[in-house]
Amino acid sequence: MSANISNFYYGAVTPVAAYLMACLGAGLGLRCTTRSLRRPQRKAGWLALGAISIGCGIWTMHFIAMIGFSVQGALVGYDPTETFLSLAVAIVVVSGGVFLVGYRGASPATLATAGTVTGLGVAAMHYLGMAAIHTNGTLHYDTGVVVLSVAIAIVAATAALWAAVSIHALWASLGASLVMGLAVTGMHYTGMAAVNVHLTGSVTGTSSTSVLSFLLVMLAGPVIALIVAATIVMFDPDLMLGDDNWAEGTPALADAPFAGQ
Repeated sequence: MSANISNFYYGAVTPVAAYLMACLGAGLGLRCTTRSLRRPQRKAGWLALGAISIGCGIWTMHFIAMIGFSVQGALVGYDPTETFLSLAVAIVVVSGGVFLVGYRGASPATLATAGTVTGLGVAAMHYLGMAAIHTNGTLHYDTGVVVLSVAIAIVAATAALWAAVSIHALWASLGASLVMGLAVTGMHYTGMAAVNVHLTGSVTGTSSTSVLSFLLVMLAGPVIALIVAATIVMFDPDLMLGDDNWAEGTPALADAPFAGQ
């Protein structure tokens, strides 16, 4: 028997919160990548921080949205190992894309490769996170909608990586992060539209309160990582200098010869 599914059990709270976290991760990733281009001697560190920010933002978006996921006539639980694994996949695969464009630039071939790899990684994170679900039923997917969600992930990842190395002005980056957040969140809910649950037994599992507590605990680490990344970016001297002189090739003050002498 097919069960009724809701992705908005708590109303608009979860999709709005999920979108904001996706925007935060994308925005921090863009700023970190910009910093890596302005400070070549610290490129690896800034790119790593950007990848962690984007990966944590995407993963946090997914599981905040999943707080609103409910199946009528079933209790939902999550496998901790597979949940953690989905976070690792998000960070590792995003790192591959970010480092690729960070070191090889934004040529069409590089963007296509990095965007495809990263998009597939984002989709893998999503469906691995779905595989972590335990309920008294089996999950089935509409193949066409799944393919559409993967396509959205690849397009969103490619656009995000292009923006990361091509958009340097602060306000332009903020605008791009809003668009990227919308694309990533759209990919999530497109993927969720592919889900059907067929109940196979009596109600078993953990209570909704226990599941909510579990997800909040799981979210704590990535959210803290995003806060730390935001703090590092906010207190970086280049942020105060702005990016108005980027087009003219003006080096960051901290990198200029005899700066401060």
